[in-house]
Order: sequence, then structure tokens, then C-alpha cells
Amino acid sequence: MAENQHIEWKSVWKDEYLKWICGFANANGGRLELGKDDKGDVIGLAGTQKLMMDLPNKVRDMLGIIVDVDLHLEKGKEWISVKVEPSPFPVSYMGQYHYRSGSTKQELKGASLTRFLLQKQGKHWDGIAVPHATVEELSPAAFGYFRKKALQSGRLDEKVLNLETDLLIDKLRLRENGMLKRAALLLFHPEPERFFTGAFVKIGYFRTPSDLRYQDVIEGNIFEQVERTMDLLMTKYMSAQIRYEGISRIEEFPYPKAALREAVLNAVAHKDYSSGNPVQIKVYEDRINIWNAGQLPPSLTIDNLKQDHPSIPYNPDIATAFFRAGLIEAWGRGTLMIIEECEKHRLPLPVFATDEAGFGIEFKAAERKMSGKTSEKMSGKVPEKILALVSRDAKITIALLSNEIGVTERTIERNLKKLQEENRIKRIGPDKGGHWEIMEG
Repeated sequence: MAENQHIEWKSVWKDEYLKWICGFANANGGRLELGKDDKGDVIGLAGTQKLMMDLPNKVRDMLGIIVDVDLHLEKGKEWISVKVEPSPFPVSYMGQYHYRSGSTKQELKGASLTRFLLQKQGKHWDGIAVPHATVEELSPAAFGYFRKKALQSGRLDEKVLNLETDLLIDKLRLRENGMLKRAALLLFHPEPERFFTGAFVKIGYFRTPSDLRYQDVIEGNIFEQVERTMDLLMTKYMSAQIRYEGISRIEEFPYPKAALREAVLNAVAHKDYSSGNPVQIKVYEDRINIWNAGQLPPSLTIDNLKQDHPSIPYNPDIATAFFRAGLIEAWGRGTLMIIEECEKHRLPLPVFATDEAGFGIEFKAAERKMSGKTSEKMSGKVPEKILALVSRDAKITIALLSNEIGVTERTIERNLKKLQEENRIKRIGPDKGGHWEIMEG
């Protein structure tokens, strides 16, 4: 047996172990067992009679809770167990809030502490009311988008959707004590960043982790952020490779649109908006990384995301509105759908990662394979293809040239350099914001 979220072994008693009891009370309860070594073997405990009297009083006076303190005898050695029940209210030790997670104890601070205190009150960050914000400030276009999507999804009665905006807000439970909730402002306000720092999406195209080529910031209500982010990803940051089946022209993107959309929706819906950090999307030649602030619920792990698991939304009011609009499911199937889409398109499986800062998902492109003859034949055509594409779009990027022609960005850069040396093409203006000019002669 090993230490886990419900058990901690200590060889002796120290008053600082009140922090561990505090951590159990703030989490799901547990036992502190005194007189055991790191393997859980009984080694005996001195002064047990005094501890049996002192411990209940210390816990009550310092933490304000009652615990069960029991004396045990095993193989002639005494040890003590302190059983801690989960507390319905926050418990602090000298002004500090501790929390048991796995086999470790953590002191909650900043956004984690705020989230913990709200949850103990049965609330979430997106459900807090915002004084002075009015319905008149909200965007009619955002409500129009929601009504259209919800009608298509069939997840909200048409009679409800036809209600005046003021009544629809109440039906969606986006108001408390006469004030709009934070979720209402994120969903329907044209400028949610006026209220919440970092309430936007940032996309960048990177040559290397330190070489940013261009970027975009997507603002507005979070419905709009999702739609505009997907539009930019599919048109500006990725290019489809063109192939033909008979006379039919088929565009193939390096990543499945449905999987990308689900990842963007999850990042926006489950983001910790109290962090002040935007959703960040980094696009490289061979991969895309989508990151949002916020942690997985304690009951979920990365491995759980790859299996059937319950839906535990980080922002329940936002998630409910997204569900009613038919944008997300409510069964915890989002990550499974992403995996299935990648498998269907024969791509590497997505990589999920989480830490104290946030949650990320990385999509990897399939490797481009060419035979020696094809590669040799293609290399001779690259310069002419570059010139043809530049003649159509003088501002075309290296990334777009790479995708259109079907070679790496390094190959494009090498050929552009050669074309410039031969005075067949010229760069006008800076790398960012400039354009190409084909030389005459």
C-alpha cells in the first residue's frame, strides 16, 4: 500500500502536521497515521496517552473542526490514527488554506484559492454577478447567433428562443440577484475584456519557438472568438493541398477541422478567466498547440481524457450556453472525438498536457513522404511554382508557399534565396508586412 489522497504516514507528531489535517478537510477527507514509516509499517509512537488528549483540542482550536483520534496496538507497538471528514466550509491554518491532492499537500493561493473558496460555496467563477453591467450593453448580434444555433440544435424550445432578450437571459440562468453573471458578459458582451483581462484568443505562426513570423488577436464575445479563430486557422494559418478525383477538386487540410474546432471550443469554454491569460494557439510547420489557463478537475487525469469519462465543466454557465447552441456535447466526449478524428485522418494521436499553469493539446501533422524520383522531379519545378504563386499573390507567405507546393519551408526559403540571387524576384519591405516583386527580363 502507498500513500494516496486519503492517507498520510508520519513517524512522530509535529504541530506543523495540522496543515495536513487542514488539507484533508478541504479536500475529500482522509487519515493521518502517526507511528508509521514511509512504507506504512508500524514503528511505534511515544507519548500516545498525552497525544490522545492534546490532538483533538489542537485540531479544534487551530482549525475549528472535530476529528476522530484513535489509539491502535499492533505487534506490541502503539500508533494513532486521526480521521478527518471532508469539511463543507473552507478550513484555514493560521490564515493559510491547504488542500490534499494525490499524495501531496498544496497551499492554495491566487486563482486556485479563489476557485476553491467559490466551490465551497457551491459557486463557480463564471456564475458570480457583476454590478453595474446592463442588458442594454449586450450585443444583439451575439443573441442572434445564439438563437440561430440553438434552434438548429433543437436543445432549446422555440418559444423560449422567441422571448425578449431580457427574459431569455433569465431562462438561461445568466442573472443573479438582478445582476448579470460573468458568463453573460463573456457570451454576449461585444467587449468582454472591459471586464476581464485576457478575455481573447491569440494566434501566432512560428518558424521556431523563438521566431514568430506573424500573429492575430481575436476579440469580441466568445461565440465570435470561436468562429473567427477557426476562420483564421483554416484560411490564413493553414493551406489545403489540392488533389483531383476525376474532375472533382478536393482540398485536404493538414489537420481535421472537426478536431481543431472541438479543441478551440474546449479551450474557450473551460478556460480559467480569472488568470488574465488569453487562449494561446501556436502554429508551426508541422504542429499546432492550443493552450488555455486552468486545470483539470481533481477527479480527472490525462489518461481519463482518452477513455469514456464524465463531463465536468470548468465554467458550467458558459458550457450550458455552448451546449444549448449545439457547439459542444455534455457527455465528456470532446476529447474522444478529437482522438477519433485524428485516427480517421491517419494522423499522429493528439498529445494532451496539463500543469499548474494550464491545459494544452498538440496536433501533429503527418510526415510528407516522397520517393527519390518524385523529390528530384519536384525540386526542379519549385522555383517556377513559386514565381507562379507570387504572380497571383505578391504577399503570399512562406508557410502558404510550402503548403501549396507541397515542400518544406526550408526548401521554399532556399529557392527564394536562389531566385533573388538570379535577380528573378525581389523582396520589397520587411519580412513582416512586405511583398514580393517579380523582376522583368
